[in-house]
Formats: sequence, structure tokens, C-alpha cells
Amino acid sequence: MNKPVKQHLIDPEICIRCYTCEMTCPIEAITHDDNNVVVDAEKCEFCMDCIPVCPTGSIDEWRVVTTPYSLDEQFGWMELPAQEDLEDGGDTGGMEALDEAMAALLAEAHEGAGGKSKAPTSASKASVNLHNLAKPAVAKVQGNFRLTGEEADSDVRHIILDFGGQPMPTLEGQSIGIIPPGRDADGKPHLPRLYSISSPRDGERPGYNNLSLTVKREENGLCSNYVCDLQIGDEVQVTGPFGATFLMPNDPDARILMICTGTGSAPFRAFTMHRQRSRGSSGGDMVLFFGARTPDSLPYFGPLNKVPDRILKKHMVFSRIPGADKEYVQDRMMVEEEAIAEMIADPKTHIYICGLRGMEVGVDHAFANIAESAGMSWSATRDAMREDGRYHVETY
Repeated sequence: MNKPVKQHLIDPEICIRCYTCEMTCPIEAITHDDNNVVVDAEKCEFCMDCIPVCPTGSIDEWRVVTTPYSLDEQFGWMELPAQEDLEDGGDTGGMEALDEAMAALLAEAHEGAGGKSKAPTSASKASVNLHNLAKPAVAKVQGNFRLTGEEADSDVRHIILDFGGQPMPTLEGQSIGIIPPGRDADGKPHLPRLYSISSPRDGERPGYNNLSLTVKREENGLCSNYVCDLQIGDEVQVTGPFGATFLMPNDPDARILMICTGTGSAPFRAFTMHRQRSRGSSGGDMVLFFGARTPDSLPYFGPLNKVPDRILKKHMVFSRIPGADKEYVQDRMMVEEEAIAEMIADPKTHIYICGLRGMEVGVDHAFANIAESAGMSWSATRDAMREDGRYHVETY
């Protein structure tokens, strides 16, 4: 029998096909086809460069195998295979997937990366990868509305896509991919760009097979400019849906603490709308910390203010108000430390963080300070919440 070896794999259920790991790998050990992103066992040197850049933790999967899974096998997966039974394979010693050196590397890679998330135990089962590069869905644009003021320093759009008779079942917290037209410098079709869905599971308009996106125009953004310039009636190629962990709990008593900046608000709009439609003001409370430069640059500022506090407690935080001190979400969290400490001590609380990667460190430090002032270890609390499917980070 072959000697057992460690193999690095990617979880196809959780992977959102953002291709960041593939672009990061220094030896081109990661590749993709129309269906999956995979790791070539013959090339992988366990350098771990791909681990911290993955926004979902799907890259952090390992198996001990006697014969490595081939690329063709991995391309055909819809979910990861179970760990092989190696009890007859000789000196396995329990066969942990990682030795001490590898475990140390993993621990270092996870630092600041948000760690691996799990879906809430009560969350609905997510459908993933129904439409891929080979067979994308074709959606028709139903609406394109500017969310930020004309004087704002950013152009953020609310895009509504109709899928007609094509299946596109989604849950709050999932993403879809938009394929921009044309080809890259190497003559290859452009890869999809990922956007979080900002509508609830029953659609932007309830009962219709549509969904919405929140898209910020980037100065040199190939796909963002394409999407922001779409006109009603235009057709768009779509892959997905993607993501199986950044999901909303179905428990009506779950308490939801959401922290975001900019277009990171997209999934939280979906969370709020689903709670409004399904529960009204009953059930667990929802609290939102939303950071932007100014009110004009904060997506959904007007509609959010109309959501009653009994459904959503809102903290709008601005860093560029003329004549006012700069304030960031972590600053407001410290102002509200008593309320947050009570929430993180409650086993019914779920925490979601979404936005620019730069916010993650400041928010984590605020949580640590708040927990310490309440006599709790934040690292232990956070890890326990993550293991329980109650702590989620999605930054980019």
C-alpha cells in the first residue's frame, strides 16, 4: 500500500470562485475549470500563501490519502469526500492531516484571516454552483438605480436582475458571479467577478425570480463599470450562486449583530428584509453598525432610516463629516460596549462582519477590548462562536 500523504483540497460547497487563491499561488498549483477551483497535488508545496487570502476559508481543507485525488476527480466534485479510512495503512498514528510544523503554519496563516466559518446550525441548506462558466444563466436587467448622492465621492448602484424561468435559488449572504464581456490580454474570456446578493431569498420583489446587487463603480474596474452602466433590458451572464456559510440563522430568536462598510451592507440589507417579511418585529433583535465617509456615500441611507428600531437598531458612522471628528465603526462599538458585551455573552447571538479588509483588525480589537472589560476572553469567545456557526467574516 502507498504511504499516506497529506493533500490540500478546496471545499466546492463553500468556495465562491473568486480565483484569488489561484492568482496568489506562486507556483501555479491552483487551477480551475468551468466548475471548480482545485489544487494540483503534484505541484503543491504547502507554502500556505493561498490560505490567508481566501475570504471564505474554503481553501483550508486537507485529507490524508494513499493516492492523491486527481484534478479530474476534483473538477467533478459537488462536495468534499470524507476522510479515507486508513486503519490498514500501516503507521498512521491516528493520521492527523497536519503534523506539528504544518499546524503551526496554518495557525500563522489564519491570523487576521477570519478563520474558517461554519453555517449556523439552523440555516437553510444553500444551493451552490448551479450555473458555471460553461453554462451561465442569462439574466435580464430590470433596474439600475444610483444609491449615493450626486455629490458623493462614490457611485454605488442597486442592480435588479430577472432570471425568468431559469432556476436561481439563493439565500441571504450568498453571492453570484457576473461575467464581463470581452477577453483579457491573453485572449481568454474574462473570469466572473463576485457580488453579494442584497435581496432576500424570495426576491427583490416577493414571489418573482429576481434578485438585487449592490455595486460600487471602481475607476479602473472592468466589471464594476460594466455593471454600473447596464441599461434596463440588457442581458447579463451569471454564475453561481456561491457561498454556504455566511448565512442567516432561521431561528426566530437568534440575535444578529452586523458590522459593515460600504457595499458590505449588501447581505445585511437581505438579512433585514428577510426578517421583516418573515418575522416582522418579533423574534431576536438585529443591530447594525454601518460605516461610510458621509451620509451621501452610505448606500441605502434613506431606506435604512425608515426601518423601525424595534426591528433594526442602527448605528450610522461617518468619517468625513466637515467640522466633525472622524468616527469609524470600531469607535462606535466602544461607545456601545455595554450593549455589545451583553450580546456576545448571549449564546443566541450571531456576529457578521462584511466590508473592506482594512476594517477587520480595528473591529477585532474593539471586540477584544469590550470582552476584556466584561471579564471574557475574546479569542476564546470568538473561536467558540465560530465553531458553533455564529461568527462570520467576509472581507475583500
